[in-house]
Amino acid sequence: MRQVIENRRTNESYIKITHDSGLDIYIKPMENYSSAYALFGTKYGSINNRFKTDDDPDFVDVPDGIAHYLEHKLFENEDCDAFARYAKTGASANAYTSFDRTAYLFSAAENIYDSLEILLDFVQDPYFTVETVAKEQGIIGQEIRMYDDDPNWRVIFNMLKCLYHNHPVKIDIAGTVESIAKITPELLYKCYGAFYNLNNMVLSIAGNVDEEKVIAVCDKYLKKNVDKKLTTSFAPEPTAIVSADIEMTSEVSIPMFNLGYKAEPEYGYAKLKAEAETNIILELLCGSSSDLYEKMYNSELINSQFSTEVFDGPGYFCSIIGGESRNPNAVRDMINAEIARALTEGFDMTAFEASKKAYYGSLIWDLNRAESYASNMLVSAFDGLTAFDLIDLVAGITIDDIKKRLERQFDPEKCALSVVNPISS
Repeated sequence: MRQVIENRRTNESYIKITHDSGLDIYIKPMENYSSAYALFGTKYGSINNRFKTDDDPDFVDVPDGIAHYLEHKLFENEDCDAFARYAKTGASANAYTSFDRTAYLFSAAENIYDSLEILLDFVQDPYFTVETVAKEQGIIGQEIRMYDDDPNWRVIFNMLKCLYHNHPVKIDIAGTVESIAKITPELLYKCYGAFYNLNNMVLSIAGNVDEEKVIAVCDKYLKKNVDKKLTTSFAPEPTAIVSADIEMTSEVSIPMFNLGYKAEPEYGYAKLKAEAETNIILELLCGSSSDLYEKMYNSELINSQFSTEVFDGPGYFCSIIGGESRNPNAVRDMINAEIARALTEGFDMTAFEASKKAYYGSLIWDLNRAESYASNMLVSAFDGLTAFDLIDLVAGITIDDIKKRLERQFDPEKCALSVVNPISS
């Protein structure tokens, strides 16, 4: 089935194909582009360590880090690895595993359809043996130990451990040395069969592409999959946080911090609305154009490393403010004071309109980039949305929406401060 997804506001459109194999395919031909960007993704990330399909009598629990492990192993088959094949087409290829998805990707200016064949072929051709699994355990074990020593990594996960009691988002994406030691070829095939079913996946491609040629490759390489009715499960998560503070030491010159505000998770369109409104709030509270940012920066309480982000997914939602500071506690106090002031006095209308306009403009700019377009099509599809929903949503946000969201998302009783201090001499 073919569908054109259109947006009147931007006069943009892209194509959705529901393929006979079970895969949803999203295609955006872009005029005057010489290259293409493609992602083949599955709705499977590090948090999905408990699941059930029609083949299972009950829920299956698997070791932490297995989604990331599976991503690494798929690049190898019995004959050669996918990177060696891509080297012959000239494509630049990669993959990533996040908390809630895994994606395999390439960008190419030539041999685009040959590269697409490689992508569809190797992701559908798993090959795991006892020997290759054991070899990968050593490689990923080194990666885990490297991240254990990375203060940028630790400051984030320490914060998540303060916010979440049970949700697996607090666990390192790669797992632990102990958890990956439990991974076997049988478990990898089990997870592959559940999550790499084409009914749980999306192909997204944008740039210098032709719809008919893309579909021809898909018809040749996609294998018919029966929908196994995959279900995932998470332990109940209390609304309260675990702890308000956590500190550690590492080889940093200035203390690093992450300040997180835990909020109730949202899903679908409600999740997108929460993301958009919270992004605007973060800019108004302490973004680079805010009075508070200027005050903290001029007093040398923060530096150019200061940043904010909305961090959310299935079963979790938090706002993160982070950077470097010689007094992270003072930063927390000033931000909480600004939240209290905004709840009482509200935000300045001019500042709100400027933040909303800048946010909207960044979304429009992304429509000019093949990489952003393809990524947005994939991510929105996994949420049951279109790549234009966020644009329309931001355009309609009011300052009253922002005030209501501030009350819901920024409770000082549900914030945690993670700090990495320098090792004292």
